Amino acid sequence: MTVRTVNNLPASAHAETVRCLFAIELSKQSWVIGFTTPLSAKISRRILSGGDWKGLLELIEEVRARVSREIGRPVEVMSCYEAGYDGFWLHRQLEAHGVRNYVIDPASLQVDRRMRRAKTDRIDTERLLRSLMAYLRGEPKVWSVVQVPSVAAEDARRLHRERDRLISERVQHVNRIKGLCALQGIYDYHPLHPQAMARLEQLRTAQGIALPPRLKSEIKRELHRLTLVVEMIATLEAERDAIVENEASTHVNAEKIHALHKLKAIGPEFATVLVGEIFHRDFNNRRQLASYVGYAPSPFQSGNVAHDQGIGKAGNRKGRTTGIELAWLWLRYQPDSDLSAWFRARVGAVKGRIRRIAIVALARKLLVALWRYLETGLVPRGAVFKA
Repeated sequence: MTVRTVNNLPASAHAETVRCLFAIELSKQSWVIGFTTPLSAKISRRILSGGDWKGLLELIEEVRARVSREIGRPVEVMSCYEAGYDGFWLHRQLEAHGVRNYVIDPASLQVDRRMRRAKTDRIDTERLLRSLMAYLRGEPKVWSVVQVPSVAAEDARRLHRERDRLISERVQHVNRIKGLCALQGIYDYHPLHPQAMARLEQLRTAQGIALPPRLKSEIKRELHRLTLVVEMIATLEAERDAIVENEASTHVNAEKIHALHKLKAIGPEFATVLVGEIFHRDFNNRRQLASYVGYAPSPFQSGNVAHDQGIGKAGNRKGRTTGIELAWLWLRYQPDSDLSAWFRARVGAVKGRIRRIAIVALARKLLVALWRYLETGLVPRGAVFKA
């Protein structure tokens, strides 16, 4: 029998191995698998139940064995899927079984710009697969590959991210309790006060009567939930402070956190967030750093029309907002540094929009300076350490 092969690979690849390419469209209900082999130019498809990674590995081994048997050469399997709800566990499973996998930023994939474009799992799978082919042909700009963190690095970020969620939950409970009190004309009740529960019994409405029983019960339940959230936040902050204070900490990013915390204006929370969201990664240059946090410019030019659209904001949102908050603190606690002098020379005493625009530029410069400090030990010029 004559085997029909498809010449969709570089000549150097045919000399040793052949490639089988897989694209995986993930959802909770089903996984749509599209794959192509050197045996056919057509894209084959299989549908698996959502989360059926064993079935996926069996399909990959079945295709690998068939291609190897008919062509008689080693087979390299490459796959890709979009980053999203399923995280990186599937990537680690595929890599552990000898599959070279790419996790793709969904926003980086090119799509049809029609107002109403067709979108199905089949079309998305084919688009992913053709993008993978283009990437392997040497077109790196066809998409953006996500840098998959290690299990330890991914777990280290949970500390400050959980704290952020708990802070938001605390605000919700406080606002709910204050709103319930306001319905009765009570505006001086503070749910975070240590004696809030005891003071609840003494509250009187604007008419001078006791709180209705059901309303009081609801407020008590909210206070119990609020107390639990506050205790959780305290536990997380104690764990965070232990990383900063213990020089022998086994935290995966402890060295960088300690280095940042030595600078004035950077406390335990900022040091943990900056390292966990930004500086745990490797950057080749300052442009990559700025692009990762969304500080890169986004110009618009078409014919005679040209204007700047501001920063791209296409990056790590938490890292971007933390950088701007840190820039304001840097001006207060590092007033003699070159970065603070640069800001004052360009803004002076001007208020409003110009100042808000300039602080973003300062945040970008500051993050670049801190990145160089962590990578090379070069302290930002004029910056001082804590006593």
